[in-house]
Parts: sequence; C-alpha cells; structure tokens
Amino acid sequence: MNMLVCIKQVPDTTEIRIDPVKNTLIRDGVPSIVNPFDAYALETAARIKDKDPSAQIVLLSMGPEQAKNALKECLAVGGDKAYLVTDRAFGGSDTLATSYILTSAIKKLEETEGKFDIIFCGKQAIDGDTAQVGPEIAEHLGYPQVTYAVEASVEDGKVKVKKEVEEGFEIVGVKMPCVVTVTKPSFDPRYPSIKSKMAANRKEIASITSADITDIDRERIGLKGSPTKVKKTFTPPVKSGGVKIHEDSNAATAKKLFDTLVADSII
Repeated sequence: MNMLVCIKQVPDTTEIRIDPVKNTLIRDGVPSIVNPFDAYALETAARIKDKDPSAQIVLLSMGPEQAKNALKECLAVGGDKAYLVTDRAFGGSDTLATSYILTSAIKKLEETEGKFDIIFCGKQAIDGDTAQVGPEIAEHLGYPQVTYAVEASVEDGKVKVKKEVEEGFEIVGVKMPCVVTVTKPSFDPRYPSIKSKMAANRKEIASITSADITDIDRERIGLKGSPTKVKKTFTPPVKSGGVKIHEDSNAATAKKLFDTLVADSII
C-alpha cells in the first residue's frame, strides 16, 4: 500500500490580525501550524498503516523553506518520507494553479516512489477555506474521489470510506487509485514520541522545483496561471450589542418592542 498525504503549513488563525490601513493579514509574529484537516488526513493514513506495516506514507507540501518544519512534525507521527514543492515561480498561485503544481509533482514523485494507491488531503485549509485543492487534484489525475471522509480503511482491494453528509453518514466504496479528503473525525491525531521527533529531525526532506518538473506548463503556475484575483479585503465593522427590552410583563415587553419598531419605521 502506497499512500500520499498532502500537507499545508498555515498561519494559526486564532492569532491572525488585520492591518487596518492596508486591509492585509499581519503575518509578523503569527505562528505557523500544520493545517488541522491535513493532520486528520495523516492520522487516517496512519491508521491504515497500523493494520498494514508494509504500507508507506509519503508526505508532500508546497510552500517556502519554513514549511519543512510542518513536514518534520508529520514525519514524527507516521510519515515515512517527505518532499517540499518550493519555487519562487509558484508564488501567488491560487487553488487551480496550486492543484496543477501538486499534481505535476505527484506524477514526478511516482517515477521514483511508485504509483500512489490513495492520495489523502484535508478537506480544506483553515487560511483559505476553499475546499478545492483536493478535488482539483483528483480531476487533474482523472481519479475517483470521496470528500468529507471521517474514516477510511482498505478492504478487498478497495477503499471503504465513511463519509459525512447532511443527514448523517454514508459508507462509500471506491477503487484505487483514488483521492480522499478528510474532515474532522471522532478521533484526534496521535502525538509524537521523543524518539520519533529525533528520528524525524534526522530525515532529509528533498525539494522539488519547477526545474525538476521538466514538462510543467509555466502558463499555469503562479500569478499568471491563477484566474482568481483578490480585489479587496476588509475587516467587518464590530456590531453593537443591540437593544435589550425589559418590562414588567411579557405583554408590556411586546408592546415596547412594537412601539420601538414603529418609531424606527421598521414596521
């Protein structure tokens, strides 16, 4: 079993602040973390590996050099090998360009790592919330996909996925190779041990650049290959607490509310 897990390093959204003048994210001093949904995807793959120790988990991330820190965290909790897709030519890529670059990198990796049976992604990144990259990778590769997975296992040569839907859950069987995107499951990702952290720090993380992917179409990467354009960002105004009406009785409260709405020409 050969599995690939896509990892993204993201800013901790609980620490994000907006520049009130430029209306842009203030990244200075904001810690970076492994995208939580990608951590769930890795844990899902690791649980498959627990039942099949011969399975391999390859990690793939796209970003600057500092993203290697996120990959090392993931190597400590189940990853066997890790690769970083990094190049200034990739800067400014939207989800479409990013999925194309990752797909090109996956095809390049398969030349040495072999065909991947399952490609796991988090359902979305918490800094963008688009939930597009995983499904777009599946489309680029022409693979079947299952989204919003909370569990996955391999049975009788197929991937059995428990999928979250509005009414509850569905059990879906899908042939390999396939792409599975993972949402928050009922379990938490495992913690690394001191030994696994030390081992992860010793592992080399190879970089993949645009020069390594000789057949990549440079018209489809970076800003040039990104049809999505951000025209404006802003911070919504803080809403007041509203007006509270407290009268001696329900009838008096209702009358006061009615009189207030009439006075303000709302009704």
